[in-house]
Amino acid sequence: MSDAVLAIGTRKGLFLARSTGGGGFEVEPVRFSTVAVHSVAIDTRGTTPRLLAGIEYGHFGPSVMYSDDLGKSWQEAERPPIAFPEKTGATLSRVWQLALSPSEPDVVWAGVEPAALFRSEDRGATYRLVEGLWEHPHRERWEPGGGGLCLHTIVNHPADPDVLAVAVSAAGFYRTTDGGMSWEAANKNIRAPFLPEGQQYPEFGQCVHKVSMHPSRPERLYLQHHFGVYRSDDFGGSWRDIGSALPSDFGFPIAVHPSRPDTVYVLPLTADIDRTPVGHRYQVYRSDDAGGSWQPSSAGLPEGPVHAAVLRDAMTASEAGVFFGTRDGEVYGSRDDGEKWSLVGRHLPDVLTVRAAVL
Repeated sequence: MSDAVLAIGTRKGLFLARSTGGGGFEVEPVRFSTVAVHSVAIDTRGTTPRLLAGIEYGHFGPSVMYSDDLGKSWQEAERPPIAFPEKTGATLSRVWQLALSPSEPDVVWAGVEPAALFRSEDRGATYRLVEGLWEHPHRERWEPGGGGLCLHTIVNHPADPDVLAVAVSAAGFYRTTDGGMSWEAANKNIRAPFLPEGQQYPEFGQCVHKVSMHPSRPERLYLQHHFGVYRSDDFGGSWRDIGSALPSDFGFPIAVHPSRPDTVYVLPLTADIDRTPVGHRYQVYRSDDAGGSWQPSSAGLPEGPVHAAVLRDAMTASEAGVFFGTRDGEVYGSRDDGEKWSLVGRHLPDVLTVRAAVL
């Protein structure tokens, strides 16, 4: 664990944390101070690791920065890295997600607001719009969620670059098998209880919060919805509810264990209005049987009361461990699959995203 690194994007800057010989983490000084960092990625596919950060410059707008020296210096493409073609009439407002293609060494995908998908073929320096999704006939009827009309999740098939899927709030889950030229809604059996009786299982319009996949079983997906926790065993062809045994099936993040496809983590919140941890305690619920049963884990976490939520991208599970960050600026980690937790950093700004890797 001596070579583990965390990238923590916050409302006011990016923080990198590196593992120490004593088993803890040392948080380095802030990068991009006062700048919101909504998305991060740690690219270890090449000989030189690359860090990516989707930042929001305020009056200067959003951009993507990259570093090839583990955060010591940062670069930006000469032209805007992500920009909508003039014909779309759209203006980029936020980069919500940066995802690495596991089967294409130089490809990075970006999910943005207004909801759209972009593709980079130069390791995340510049991007082009995936027009097949932008021109989907459902688009004109997509409605924004509470955070806006955002494409916040990208799921890449580990072996087939033509197969990927995205989640849009609040449009639902969409998938493609031809590299993004055509897309289909994949929301079968996901309930939208806010709709009238008899219309609660629509083709699209679901408020999906996050989706996670295990690379050894790409057909197995886990989904945290605004109203429910779901599993798919056919890459979104259909879904089944696995959240009935949880104290609340509302929440934002969902993360799958890096080597065990049946192990998945969620952090339930009380309700869609009272977005505080259940019982005002941080408790990570883990299932080791693909959602058949759930066990709470809180050893090492504050006994309470706590009131801060954990956002959709602020939990991650990797070979470095399981980590989550809170809206009151604390980051916790577990290196034993969630049995025990320890504090990684505190007094940070509002945590928006967390990523971890072993270099």
